[in-house]
Amino acid sequence: MGLIPATISPYVIAAIGARAAHRYFLTGERFDGECALRLGLVNEICPPEALDTRLNELSEALLAGGPAAQAACKRLIADIGGQPVNAQLIADTSARIAQTRAGAEAREGIQAFFEKRRPAWNP
Repeated sequence: MGLIPATISPYVIAAIGARAAHRYFLTGERFDGECALRLGLVNEICPPEALDTRLNELSEALLAGGPAAQAACKRLIADIGGQPVNAQLIADTSARIAQTRAGAEAREGIQAFFEKRRPAWNP
């Protein structure tokens, strides 16, 4: 088509690496789910007849997590992904867990766990 994948390239290269990106950017070849899994573009694949069941399982797992904790996890991954483990990173992650653990959501989650019930955010 005479185009390049410029706008998506940083994300694809980060996901699959420069070597694989070189191949697929230049060839434009299509690939199946198993290849996407090997490249790291998807986390898992399943047969079409199992898709609804698997989606329900993943949805339940996501709903079980505290919304604020999940948002903090996303920030954590964005902030520290690829960073070297050093004193500054250790201090940062220690502060994050302490701040999260002191929050109302964590208190509710821990209490719900000990009381063997669902937390308030997942009735």
